[in-house]
Amino acid sequence: MAMQKFAVTPGFEVGGTLFRPDQLAVLGSIVGDDARIEMTTFKQLYVEMDAERVEEAKVKLEAAGLQVHPAGFVSKSLITCNFCRGAEDSGLDVAKMLDEAIADHPVPNPLKIGYAGCALGTSEPLLKDIAVMKMRNTYDIYVGGEPRGLKAALAKPLHTDLAPDQLAPIIQKLIAVYQENGKKKEKFSRFVDRMTLEQLRQLTLDARIDTAG
Repeated sequence: MAMQKFAVTPGFEVGGTLFRPDQLAVLGSIVGDDARIEMTTFKQLYVEMDAERVEEAKVKLEAAGLQVHPAGFVSKSLITCNFCRGAEDSGLDVAKMLDEAIADHPVPNPLKIGYAGCALGTSEPLLKDIAVMKMRNTYDIYVGGEPRGLKAALAKPLHTDLAPDQLAPIIQKLIAVYQENGKKKEKFSRFVDRMTLEQLRQLTLDARIDTAG
């Protein structure tokens, strides 16, 4: 029996990434006894199941309010905080807009993009490949976080004092540059070091200017 893998997430809301009991019940009832379900570090469940039943399963999962994403070498859905300051103060609408814009793009190595609704950064965004942090009424973008190994490092600031509508174009441009220039299986943190922060800043400057009006 051929197996196929895909990712499942409930999205996010005030309180975090929350599965409802009925969603988990649907998931458990349709994937089959031979399926494997793995909790990932980017707040998605990886489901590996009979390939012949995947499309049917996806339809039922989406009907239950779940998001279905490709697994593997793509930009992952946005990894967020719990929006503890509330939807408005933490920028929940901005995070949802950003999630729709950046998820599921093919990339040389799986790409994790984090979001924090305040400077406390409880979702540890600076350990992600790309990070967005809300700073009162503006946003900052960081790149190159590395959470593992002896060379673990925090992401570095790329652009600061951004308006909400500047975020998606800049990150989409970063993804495009990574797609075009990244080596196969090259971690984004190594890509940032090789390209240099200043070069990435210049390559994404047009996206910042264009949206700034």
